Amino acid sequence: MPAQSGLITVMQKAARKAAPKLRRDFNEVDALQVSRKGPADFVSAADKTAERTIYEELKHARPDWGFLMEEAGVVEGDPSKPRWIVDPLDGTSNFLHGLPHFAISIAVEEPRPSGKGEVTQALVYQPLTDESFWAEKGRGAWLHDRRLRVSARRDISEALLATGMPFSGHGDFDMWSRIFRTVGPEVAGVRRFGAAALDLAWVAAGRFDGFWETHLSRWDVAAGELLVREAGGFVTDFRGGDQMQERKQWLASNNDLQPRLLKLVAAALR
Repeated sequence: MPAQSGLITVMQKAARKAAPKLRRDFNEVDALQVSRKGPADFVSAADKTAERTIYEELKHARPDWGFLMEEAGVVEGDPSKPRWIVDPLDGTSNFLHGLPHFAISIAVEEPRPSGKGEVTQALVYQPLTDESFWAEKGRGAWLHDRRLRVSARRDISEALLATGMPFSGHGDFDMWSRIFRTVGPEVAGVRRFGAAALDLAWVAAGRFDGFWETHLSRWDVAAGELLVREAGGFVTDFRGGDQMQERKQWLASNNDLQPRLLKLVAAALR
């Protein structure tokens, strides 16, 4: 295992400082399920509290860096310096309903002359399991001190895929249905767990063989994309290009399955 850089150490510290309060709040959700008001306001407050904790830790470590955050949005920093991309609670609906599948996602995005930044460090941390998925560009992807590799599966009929399904006010139901009708019969199974950052981390770990989703935000995928790539996988749009954010399309897999998955998705969208 290579020594973690100072940045990964900072990210780990920030996530682990926010995690205990998230764990305590998660354990309170069940008690709120029967209340008339419901737990939505409580969970929203938990989300914002976690983001504030992470923000303060990262700001202290790199005072001149900017931020892109799910709740607070853009906080400008020195434009010549990197910025943090933070999702303090990926899987909010799971958290809201007492489902133990959510994560903290933090990424470092380096500025580029083209204006399109490049993610160079990534962390996806699952507070309930204490699993810390991290990656640095050119140094691999890791789960704690274990090197991660995407699955070696070649036969698509044996592949287990993850996806994100559209829901009220979010996503394209027609597109998702067409892809599912085409891909579903060809694979061993499709899972929808409700946390894109963890889905991508699990592709990097070989737990899933592939993933597709549309209409995600930058904070949902910034860390996960680097994890998959550093684990030897690919993340593309549905045409096999790099316009994921522009087209609001993400497809991740290992090298052997990627051509087949792209072909299936292309056939679905004709």
